[in-house]
Amino acid sequence: MAAKDTKIQFPLWQYLNQPLFSRDYQLELNPRRFAHSWRVGLLKRCWYKECDAKGHQQS
Repeated sequence: MAAKDTKIQFPLWQYLNQPLFSRDYQLELNPRRFAHSWRVGLLKRCWYKECDAKGHQQS
């Protein structure tokens, strides 16, 4: 079985839903720069997400 193409597409919905007047979030109007920072954030979220590959362990 061949592996499917898992390329992440441009996060259009996240780009369009950026907060406009927020002190906590900086608006990014450059789509390429936004996509890069969004992918870096996605990688960080995936990296820190707890994964239980072994299943339920009894103590």
